[in-house]
Amino acid sequence: METRAIQNGHKFSSDVMPLPNPHLVQMETDILYHIAIATNTHDLPSLFGDVKFVCIGGQPSRMSRFAAMVSRELGDPLPEGQTPQNYAAGTDRYAIYKTGPVLAVSHGIGFASLSVILHEIFKLLYHSRCKDVKIIRVGTSGGLGIKPGTVVITKECVNGMLNNYYEMPVLGKLVRRQAVPDVDFVNDLKRFADKMCCSFPTVTGKTLSVEDFYEGQGRLDGAICDYTQDEKTAFLKRLSGIGVVNIEMESLLLTALCHKAGISCATVCVTLVDRLEEDQLTNSRETMVEWQSRPLTLVTGYIKHKLGL
Repeated sequence: METRAIQNGHKFSSDVMPLPNPHLVQMETDILYHIAIATNTHDLPSLFGDVKFVCIGGQPSRMSRFAAMVSRELGDPLPEGQTPQNYAAGTDRYAIYKTGPVLAVSHGIGFASLSVILHEIFKLLYHSRCKDVKIIRVGTSGGLGIKPGTVVITKECVNGMLNNYYEMPVLGKLVRRQAVPDVDFVNDLKRFADKMCCSFPTVTGKTLSVEDFYEGQGRLDGAICDYTQDEKTAFLKRLSGIGVVNIEMESLLLTALCHKAGISCATVCVTLVDRLEEDQLTNSRETMVEWQSRPLTLVTGYIKHKLGL
């Protein structure tokens, strides 16, 4: 099979999505353990070769609802009472649903859980010989100075030290990976949101993306807290002053790994609380459910638009 050189001098077959790992081409079988899929048990090009969008979110139930929504919008609704097929049903760690050229994937919460599924989804796309795939995270966040229910399309993400890179130890060394956003993708999503005249507000802005829900986000209501109300308020105002409009736990890693792998990505999250006002989520369940549907509605419409439907 013809090969071509790609980044860092690695060679991959000419008809597959490249990944920056030369060891993959030497593997006879690749077991994607956490999604119960392997190259010797699944015909990946037949199952997933047409994928153009991968939408990821924290909860399996949310992504199941999203898959059903996409099915309806693409003109292939599920039969009454039927739920989407979970291609990762052989494990209870993650869920994967497919509707036409769209995958809906759960990623759990935080960097560690997201990292595992991203590696295996990247490899699934690679082995399936997919091309020109875009990944979109749809989820929730805490807002800063914006009305709860606002949808934020992340234009830049920073870590807890307010730097735009992700760091992790690899083989005893600290590896730094820049979180470089796909500006064209972000702008395209925002243009679509403005054009479709959503009934909810949509903004672009910086996102603080950290590894913790409590202390890492400056909350006072965790089991441990070593700072004062004034210190917390000063930090949040500092964030707001540099353009941060929301806080969550995944976009930094998503952006860094996708940039490293050469895959386009974006993060679209609704805010559930204004952290300048309070820490806890006090709105009704019905309100929260409606707000959480907003990123799904926006992204579903965008996908339908890009597919020309």
